[in-house]
Order: sequence, then C-alpha cells, then structure tokens
Amino acid sequence: MVELGPSSILKISDPRFRPYYEPSKRRVIWPNGVTATIYSGDEPDQLRGPAHDIVWLDELAKFKYPQECMDNILFGLRGNEEIKIFVSTTPRPIKIIKDLVNDPNAIVRRGSTYENAANLPEKFLKMLLEKYEGTRIGRQEIYAEILDDNPNALWSRQILDNNRVTKSPTLIRVVVAVDPEASDTETSAETGIIVAGLGDDGHGYILADSTKKGSPKEWGTAAVAAYHTYQADSLIAEVNNGGDMVEYVIKSIDETVPVKQVRASRGKQLRAEPVASLDEQGRIHHVGYLAELEDQLCEWMAGEKSPDRLDARVWAITELMLESDFVIIEGRTANRRPTANQDW
Repeated sequence: MVELGPSSILKISDPRFRPYYEPSKRRVIWPNGVTATIYSGDEPDQLRGPAHDIVWLDELAKFKYPQECMDNILFGLRGNEEIKIFVSTTPRPIKIIKDLVNDPNAIVRRGSTYENAANLPEKFLKMLLEKYEGTRIGRQEIYAEILDDNPNALWSRQILDNNRVTKSPTLIRVVVAVDPEASDTETSAETGIIVAGLGDDGHGYILADSTKKGSPKEWGTAAVAAYHTYQADSLIAEVNNGGDMVEYVIKSIDETVPVKQVRASRGKQLRAEPVASLDEQGRIHHVGYLAELEDQLCEWMAGEKSPDRLDARVWAITELMLESDFVIIEGRTANRRPTANQDW
C-alpha cells in the first residue's frame, strides 16, 4: 500500500507533494502535515484508543481478526460527523463482507479483472484466466461476486464461523503439517504449511497458515520458522510427493526439528471426511480468520485435486486427534495407548 508495487502511495504521488515514510513509526507524513498511521489486521488491539478522520482497509477479507479491527476502528471515528471508511477487498463470503454489502449506508462498487486488464502484466493475466475462468472461485476472483456455499463441499463457512475463536486454550501438543510441492515453476502449487494444536479441552485449534510458494529451501525455511514461532512438538510431512526429500530439506535448515513422515494410503476424500466430521461436531476451531485456507475448505469437492492448505490441515488434525497418543478425560490428559504395566 505504501512503498511496494507500481500503484503504491509513494510510487504514484506527485514529486512535488510526495509524503515521507517512517516505517519504524508506521506512519506516512505529507508536506502539509497530514499523517497516516499503518496498522495490521492481525493486531486489532493496536486500534484501541487512536482517533482518525478517514480509514482505508485493504483486503479486509484477509484480516485474521476483521470484525475486531472494524469495531475498534469505529470507536476511533467517534468524533466525526460522517464515518468515512474505504474498503478495497476480494469479496470473500464471510460475515463482515456480507454485512457491509447489505448496509444501507454503504456504497458498493464492483470491478472485474477484465476492467483492469490494461494495468496487469499479460503473462499474469493469462495465468489467472486459465486457472479461474469458468470456475466457481473465478466468479469471486475475476468478477467480484460473493459466492454462496458450495453445496458439494465437505466444509461450510457457517460451520467454520460457528466454531471460530479469538484465542486457544492451553495446548498440550502443537504440530506443523507440511504438504510439499516438489517443483518450483510458475505453474507449481504452493506447499501447504498449517500449524495446529490440541487443547486441554480435547478440541483441535488451527493456529496459523504459513503456506509458501517457492523452492524447497523457501518452503522449508517457512516450515521451520512456524515450528519455532509456535513452539511445536514436531513437524508432520507428507512424503507421497516428495519422498525423503522433505525430511532432508527440513534437516538441512535445522537438524534439531523432529520430522514425522506420513504417507497417504487412502484417497483424499477418505482422509478428509473424518476431519470434516470433527468440524461438524464443533471440535475444531480456527483461531481468527484464515482466508485462503477457508476458501479451499469450502470450495473443494471430492474427485478434484485437493489443494495444499486443505491437505496440510487434514494431516495436522489426523495426527492430533485421530491418531493421537493422548485423550482428554475430565480436563486432564491421558495416554491413549497404555504402557506395558498400565491399565487403560
């Protein structure tokens, strides 16, 4: 928004009136003294207290805590006669976007990718249209439609919303699950990297989506960083696609990270269905919004190639809740598999 890309504030500003950017203070200052402060959609508490005159929210549908951010922003506009909020976003079908579109005080403008074609690299536009034109998700990404739930998908946004939390309880185990992409080309898929934990209430919590597109070194570095950031117990890696390469990549970056290799012996739908059932039972919770992951969950249908984030999530929950060595009994952990001289 501020300095990167050809349409950023610094790139498009008139040289005679270009603002000064202070990244360490998260602010942009124009020559006439007008100041803009930058905030993160992952940290809504930053917005408590400060007052503003006008707000620009870019990609609101990707914020981890969109509703909390909006609430705090509105409190900060309390002194204005007119509330001025500009939202530019992909119209993902989440509650806050639907509420804004249906708000009688909101002015809604839609633009398709075709309308912006003259400003996009030809190669990028060709790739985008080849991938999404004629698909359900293309109606969202290309034509700015707000989609209804896919009736054939295993997950629904209503279920995800009902189970959503803003923080997890005490976690007794945390894993990072990796669904690797062996190649690194423009058409390659991303490597799914999902962080999940088992709470002391016996429920599963999806903590983060660190999915990365890039070389093995790049996605391996992202996986190791997630492992340390969330103080995980182990890294779970599917080896069907990458074989021993996955563990080699992780160990070459940090040899102390324990890697458990898992191999798919059943079809993707058979692996995903037990996990989707746990969601339906209200036993899996997303901590905040995880936009790209939730798009994949609510769009994937059996028979299609399952996407990276979804696969990694299935592996994480399978490890924590379906094949775990622990169960929760009256709020306490116990071994699922008794030791030699232990009664169950």
